Amino acid sequence: MEHLRDKRLIIRADASTQIGTGHLMRCLALAQTWQDSGGHVTFITACQSEGLLQRLREEGFDIHLLADPYPHPDDWDYTGNVLAGSPGAWVVLDGYHFDEIYQQRVKQAGHQLLVIDDTAHLKHYYADIVLNQNLGADKLGYSCEPYTCLLLGTRYVLLRREFLAWKDRQREIPDVARRVLVTLGGGDPENHTLKVIQALHKMNTADLEAVVVIGASNPHARVLESAVRQSPVPIRLTSDARNMPELMAWADVAVSSGGTTVWELAFMGAPAFVAVTTPIEEFLVSGLEKYGLFLSLGWISRLPMAQLTEALNMMIQDKRMRSDMSTLGQRLIDGAGCDNVLKQLSDRER
Repeated sequence: MEHLRDKRLIIRADASTQIGTGHLMRCLALAQTWQDSGGHVTFITACQSEGLLQRLREEGFDIHLLADPYPHPDDWDYTGNVLAGSPGAWVVLDGYHFDEIYQQRVKQAGHQLLVIDDTAHLKHYYADIVLNQNLGADKLGYSCEPYTCLLLGTRYVLLRREFLAWKDRQREIPDVARRVLVTLGGGDPENHTLKVIQALHKMNTADLEAVVVIGASNPHARVLESAVRQSPVPIRLTSDARNMPELMAWADVAVSSGGTTVWELAFMGAPAFVAVTTPIEEFLVSGLEKYGLFLSLGWISRLPMAQLTEALNMMIQDKRMRSDMSTLGQRLIDGAGCDNVLKQLSDRER
């Protein structure tokens, strides 16, 4: 991919308490791979997390901050000006608010376009490439242009480079799981994390311990800190964790929301419960459970506390289930997703 050297990738993605951090984090993975191939990366973002912005700065990416994301007209006015300064750049859109009109504007500006999608929610796609890394993506029936290339399925899962260092690691599956990782998204506005902590309080497994990861923008940090202090189970609360691969390797069991974290857990071979926290996650989680990759908790807001505790106890005791999940996850996600996507971008450059 030598001909990508000095080429520019412009990524338009946002992060907030409401939409979470997944869109920006998977774009970060693609940006790292592009940069490692000698290219330059620019982010245009209405990111509300200073921790995430600092992460992008440390990677050496150019950053343009937006105050008002699309459909506010200032978004395209600003983004269009940035695009005009980089003729020939590839553009990436990742976010459910970028509609057909936004795609058409990018194309009319003379750029090649990659759209990262999850649910085929738009009536039509004008992108040169549509990427959907989820199970069942090939059954969605995308309406798109004759020139559009569809990259569908888990061979295109985007993983950040810190995960790739753990490729082919063999996981030990204990008879009884004792280490629990809880990670319910970068925002968690409804504080589902507290519900899981309270369920852990009621666990009766000897030597149980947990790590709870929250985003830097989590609005409930003080409440969670108080719940952790009062817990009869040793729990460590960490904000904006930079060592997620290590935490996933440490954990015997995870409780996760249904966003992009599930693919990191699968790659790491971490057995997990996956909770639905948004309507889009309901669609994604149903595919995961059908495949047997993880167990679904359904809508965690509707799940009685006693059932949550019971489910955790069941998983902790079932070594066979955890072993099967771990094996399937590592077989399904091989870590080559970014390279596979970059090859498609590169081929279009020729």
